[in-house]
Amino acid sequence: METPFCKPFASVMDLILPRTCIVCGRRLLVFEKHICTGCLADMPFTFNWTLRYNPMADKFNELIQNSLCRLLDKGETPAFRTPYSLAASLFFFNSEADYRKIPYSIKYRKDISSGLFFGHMLGERIAASEIFSDIDLIMPVPLFWTRRWKRGYNQAEIIARGIARPLHGCLRTDILFRRHHTATQTRLGVEEKSRNVTGAFGLRTCFPPETRHVLLVDDVFTTGATLHACYQAIRSAGRDIAVSIATLAMVSN
Repeated sequence: METPFCKPFASVMDLILPRTCIVCGRRLLVFEKHICTGCLADMPFTFNWTLRYNPMADKFNELIQNSLCRLLDKGETPAFRTPYSLAASLFFFNSEADYRKIPYSIKYRKDISSGLFFGHMLGERIAASEIFSDIDLIMPVPLFWTRRWKRGYNQAEIIARGIARPLHGCLRTDILFRRHHTATQTRLGVEEKSRNVTGAFGLRTCFPPETRHVLLVDDVFTTGATLHACYQAIRSAGRDIAVSIATLAMVSN
């Protein structure tokens, strides 16, 4: 809660250590946080949290459908129903647009406060959406322990914390884990990305008995390969658990 001293103190601090917009670099006003009013107004929001069927969700569910087809080709039958997975991303990601600086700053510059801020922004929109009303557990995509140790944090976990606050959801980082180190996905093609993360994730412990709908969180959605690998690990628990996804950014075609 703000006190009468907050704004004068913030003004003094802005003189000593000026805060700048994460997108355009302009000096922020006292009431602005992380992003200036102009950049916020022009932010390329996806609005896909309002749509059950959107390009991000369709792309992710196509991966699920393809894996189901492979199972059926082998003569195997899924033990549980496979509901359509929901998907939400805050804004479109373009490598030439300045908004790319948001996930870059969180991932590579230890900008944890921005991760919480923009995660909370997405969480507010998800919380206000009827289609996400039954989310009961939130899980970030885990890093392998050596990478987390080197970086000092997991950017997906920071974003997930921000999302969890307005959702009042249970955040769990102890269930899903990364079995081994995988090569960076940045320069890999679609098929290579899928092979790179196949079998990369596992479950360390059981889900709470009341878990019905898990929200998987990552920083950027590109092909969906990493999130799909996590999805497969969750479904391997032998529980009828729905899995949906949320990311801060979605790569635009």
